Amino acid sequence: MPNIKSAIKRTKTIEKRRAQRASQKSDLRTSVRSFEKAVAASDVALAKSTLLVAVKKLDKAASKGLIHKNAANRQKSRLMKKLNVLSAPVA
Repeated sequence: MPNIKSAIKRTKTIEKRRAQRASQKSDLRTSVRSFEKAVAASDVALAKSTLLVAVKKLDKAASKGLIHKNAANRQKSRLMKKLNVLSAPVA
């Protein structure tokens, strides 16, 4: 535990931000998981709507620096692929 007043304040703000980022990351993972759940259930309509939410959250996380932009783009690409496979006509 720091003794200097500014270091004490800094520790508080770091802890607050860490908790906030953990919550945001958890929310992000939850939205991706809900999309994958919809894909597993073969529900195209639900998958499309949850994909929009997941993509929006991934973009926002990347713009805020929560995750790297390439990581966000990679995840979005993988999610889109899953939706395309699901909604592709079966031959």
